[in-house]
This record gives sequence, C-alpha cells and structure tokens, in this order.
Amino acid sequence: MSCAGRAGPARLAALALLTCSLWPVRADNASQEYYTALINVTVQEPGRGTPLTFRIDRGRYGLDSPKAEVRGQVLAPLPLHGVADHLGCDPQTRFFVPPNIKQWIALLQRGNCTFKEKISRAAFHNAVAVVIYNNKSKEEPVTMTHPGTGDIIAVMITELRGKDILSYLEKNISVQMTIAVGTRMPPKNFSRGSLVFVSISFIVLMIISSAWLIFYFIQKIRYTNARDRNQRRLGDAAKKAISKLTTRTVKKGDKETDPDFDHCAVCIESYKQNDVVRILPCKHVFHKSCVDPWLSEHCTCPMCKLNILKALGIVPNLPCTDNVAFDMERLTRTQAVNRRSALGDLAGDNSLSLEPLRTSGISPLPQDGELTPRTGEINIAVTR
Repeated sequence: MSCAGRAGPARLAALALLTCSLWPVRADNASQEYYTALINVTVQEPGRGTPLTFRIDRGRYGLDSPKAEVRGQVLAPLPLHGVADHLGCDPQTRFFVPPNIKQWIALLQRGNCTFKEKISRAAFHNAVAVVIYNNKSKEEPVTMTHPGTGDIIAVMITELRGKDILSYLEKNISVQMTIAVGTRMPPKNFSRGSLVFVSISFIVLMIISSAWLIFYFIQKIRYTNARDRNQRRLGDAAKKAISKLTTRTVKKGDKETDPDFDHCAVCIESYKQNDVVRILPCKHVFHKSCVDPWLSEHCTCPMCKLNILKALGIVPNLPCTDNVAFDMERLTRTQAVNRRSALGDLAGDNSLSLEPLRTSGISPLPQDGELTPRTGEINIAVTR
C-alpha cells in the first residue's frame, strides 16, 4: 500500500475539519446572548385573605429590551367586536387602565404580527412592560428582536404560565407582577444547523475511513496469503533440489582433511574424517548439517549466492528470499568474530607468519606458480 493510499483518511479528516471551521454559524436564537427574567406573580382573589404567589423562572428578556427591574399590574387587551383579543396586533387594540394604577404590564400572546408591533401598541398606551407568552406549549421562550421600541421592557414566558395568568384576568382578578433580571447566558458556539452539518460530515468521514480500512486489510490478507504460498512453493522446491545434490563422507587422505583446505563457511570449522559434506553445483563444499537448513530457507550458495533451483533446472523462474543479503552479512560477521577469537587464543605464540592470500574456494587453485593476492585483501595464517 503506497504512502498516498495510507494518507487518504488523513486528507479527508483535514478537509472535513477545514470545511466545518469555514461553515458560517447562523445567528439564530440558539447562538445569541440573552438574559433570563425572574418573575414573581401575586394573585389577589376575592374572599381570600392571603394572596396566591407563584414564580416564573423560565422568562427571557428581549434582545432590544432594557435589562431592568419593573413592577406593575397585569392587564390584557379589551375584546374587539365581542371577540377576545389576546394578540394585540389590531390597530384598534385597547387596554382598560384603572385610574388608580400608575404602572401596568401588558399580557399578549405570540403570533399574527411582529414583536415590535405588539410592544409598540402597548407602549402607545403607556405600558411599562410587555409580557408575551409563547403560542406553542412545548417550546421554550425565545430571544425576541424588536428594534426601535424605546425603553419599554419586553419579556417572553412559556404558554402554560401565560394562560395561567390570563385565566385570572378573564375572571377580573387582580394580578401583580414583578420582573427582575436573572442570569446572563453566553452565546453558544454552534447553531442547530451547524451541529447537524458537523454530525453528517463526521458520519460520512467515518464511513469513508471504514471502507478504506476494510479495503486495506483485504489487500493485506491477499498479499500475506500469496507470500505464504510462494514460501511454501519455494520450500518444496528447495527440498527437491537438496535431494539432488551430491553428498559424500570425508575419508582419510581426502583433500578436505588437508590443513590448507577451506573451512566450512557456515560453521567456520575444518573438515574431519567421517564428516558428511554437501557439494553444491558451484563446487563449494559445506557440512551437510550446516548447509541444508540454509538451502531450505534461501536456496542459494552461502558463498557465491548461486541459485541452486536454477542451476538444477527446478522452477527456474522462482526467486529466492529477499533476506539473503542480511544473512550473508550476519555470516560474515560471525566468521570475523570466530577468527578474532582464534587469534586471541594464540596471542602468546611467537611463531606468526604471513602467507599469500588463498582464494577461499571461489575459484580452482592453480597447480603451479606463486599465488597472487587480490588487491586490498590480506590473508593471515597462524601456525605453531
């Protein structure tokens, strides 16, 4: 899987976050600052000595209303043409204000005209405040906008509380109301529309990421299975090739027992009588117990890297494993460590001599003449 493919979900996540950050937040009631209104209502019923008092905590000041305290008697509009007027939208809306009342508060229902029109008509009749109750029972009060209404205080309450007060007014029962400033509520960071957009974007991003992960793991499983099949095929071919290689037992007087003959390049040990050796197509000789595990895994000569499968005509197009270079490097380091250990054991011996470089079995040795060392190579022989 390429780096570009792996970066796909990261790019999508960054794009989604950038889009969400640039999405305009709509200035609606959910994102505006507002003040709550604390309202105390006192009802003086005839024939009842103690007045009835209850509190309304869910009121909300209008956006253009002064945030101040006010007190007065609550009044509703007079009926128009024999029909109750709860909205206060008609130009002929009137209020009956008793002569002994100095401050009064208009009670109106939301709907049919703007908040500004309702508040302006109440202010025209000298109301000090307007309380508008909602026209939907399950909806909370909203922050009303009514620019240009002056110093009149405007508050919205729920429909349930508004109709409770209206029921007393329709029975000609006196209702007193006190409005006080509550808590300042800061604006919310996200409007409802923006929250929905971010949620949809997140869901889409998760679906795309999940699909990409599924595709990635399917491809990984396919690659793993193909690799395992190739390794099994390589192992079977290596076993077949090993069975065709020549083996023999070292006997006394064989060239392998000569002290000048190359050691086994795998275990760095000299050949002894009765050792079983394996002869590869490249004529390199190794201990059978040393080279067979190597050939089963790598199918190449440890020294010259000859592919024995191709040399023996077994699956000529099958490549060998990729870690041959690593293992050859590890083998070289092991040989160097063993040689340094051997030199350390003989450090006290004074009979050290330099001999010409031997070709370590890579090519046949010349029968006559002096051996010429390769450029940049030095062979050190230790004798007692």
